[in-house]
Parts: sequence; C-alpha cells; structure tokens
Amino acid sequence: MSDRYDKLDQLGQMKGLPQSPDEAVLERVKNPCNEPYMVRLVAPEFTSICPVTGQPDFAHLVVDYCPDEWIVESKAFKLFLGSFRNHGDFHEACTTGIGQRLVKEISPTWLRIGGYWYPRGGIPIDVFYQFGKAPEGLWIPDQGVPPYRGRG
Repeated sequence: MSDRYDKLDQLGQMKGLPQSPDEAVLERVKNPCNEPYMVRLVAPEFTSICPVTGQPDFAHLVVDYCPDEWIVESKAFKLFLGSFRNHGDFHEACTTGIGQRLVKEISPTWLRIGGYWYPRGGIPIDVFYQFGKAPEGLWIPDQGVPPYRGRG
C-alpha cells in the first residue's frame, strides 16, 4: 500500500458495522487535486430507526462536497452510514448529523446533503443541509431525486 494510504485501517479489511454513528471512524485521504471539483456520494438505501416507535426509516441520501485538503474514504463512509441501522433519531437529526460529521472530519470547502426520506404516515420528509459556499464556477448538478411519487 502506498505511503499516503498506510494509515487506513478499514479499507481492504474485514470490518463489522460500528454499533453507533459516534463509534464510527470516518477515515480520510489527501485530496489528489488542487483545483476545485465536486464529489458526490449517494446512498439510495439508507436506513435508521424511529426513536419513538422503533420502526425502520428509509432514505435516499445524496452528499455533494468540494474537498479542501481531504476526501472521505468511501468504505469508512459506508460503514458510518451503516451504523445508523440501529440508531434511533428523527430524519432531520440523521441528515444534518451526517453533514456535520463530514464537515468535522474532512473540512470541505463546501458541502450539501439531501435526505429524501420515504413516507411514514403518508408524508415524505426531505431534509437539506449545507455548509460553506461553493467556489465560483464549480459545476454542481441537480441531485436528481424527483419529488415523491413512489420515488423509485
């Protein structure tokens, strides 16, 4: 493994899901590019637990960010998201918490997350969080998730 990846403990290893988002380790690697660009991470099958009923909640998450010095390592991100499977929190707390944790760990120039939650009680809830200002000229495509109509 290259010297720049020698501190990664999850990539290439058998790792179970962390018990909670707080236990999850979001590893990062050096940004390979010194010009502004956008990274998109999509999790179309995100799950968490309703903190009141204990029933599962499902969302389609789209994270867009413009890296500064760091990018998030994708397996660590996957394990972090998986740690929400047994985590009880409302849609708003899950969505904004993921965005805030990424900001804390990788300090992007700009980040946005769209949490497109599937209906519970007939009401889909969409939650959006943004950090920073996108660099001028950065290509930021639409997140591509249609308004709810079966969203599939």
